[in-house]
Amino acid sequence: MMRKRVWLNAAALIICLIHVLPFYILITTSMKAADDPSSKWIMPGYWYTDNFTNAFREANLGTAFINNATVTGFAVLLIVILGSVAAYPLSRHRTPWNKFIYTLFISALIVPPLTILVPLYKLMVDIGAMNHFWGIILLHVTFNLPMTIFLYTGFIGTIPRELDEAAMIDGAGRLGLFYRILLPLLKPITATVIILSGVAIWNDYQFSVFFLQQPSMRTVTVALASFFGQYNNNIGWVAAGSFMAAIPISAVYLFLQRYFIHGLSSGAVKG
Repeated sequence: MMRKRVWLNAAALIICLIHVLPFYILITTSMKAADDPSSKWIMPGYWYTDNFTNAFREANLGTAFINNATVTGFAVLLIVILGSVAAYPLSRHRTPWNKFIYTLFISALIVPPLTILVPLYKLMVDIGAMNHFWGIILLHVTFNLPMTIFLYTGFIGTIPRELDEAAMIDGAGRLGLFYRILLPLLKPITATVIILSGVAIWNDYQFSVFFLQQPSMRTVTVALASFFGQYNNNIGWVAAGSFMAAIPISAVYLFLQRYFIHGLSSGAVKG
């Protein structure tokens, strides 16, 4: 028993190191001067912050952060509202039609976005959504809704139906029942949805590079990609920019992480 626990602890430690090492190399790289020939594995013995100021200025990260926050904020807000409202009847009323709709939503999870990039591009051009924030927000909402509905449907299934019946007896309508009784109980799964979809949208590159082509509308990932060229790569600036880009979404995760595991396990198991 003791030997098994030692092996499990060793395996857990190795997995933690594998996850931590990229962040360590990111920090050491962002803190090194361009003419420093030392290994990326060695922490520099000096403070060098020019990579951060240069990356912020040359990539226009101030505007890119605002663009990222706009797209991520509105997209996550719509995902939470539409996902929770759609999942409520799908979970509470298991009619054949609702089962069909639910299966249709879940089936969309197996569609890789890149495989339909060409028809998506044609559609975005036809409806005039190119280089508009509302267009890419619509795309993110569409591709994140299936997982959101899956999680919300599973979580709502864990809430006793007696709560619905008690609220209805007290005179609450369907809308009042959802917003005053159910919505506060959905806090863990809402935190999970915000983290999962927020991280995915904040780090998005594939949609941003195709559908936001104007320089003033670039998001952080696209702005940082401008440091990689055919004849020059500025790794230090990219590492510094990536470090700064990770701070906002990491702060959101730390704020909501206490709900994350509970919401994810409840939604996934019952879904």
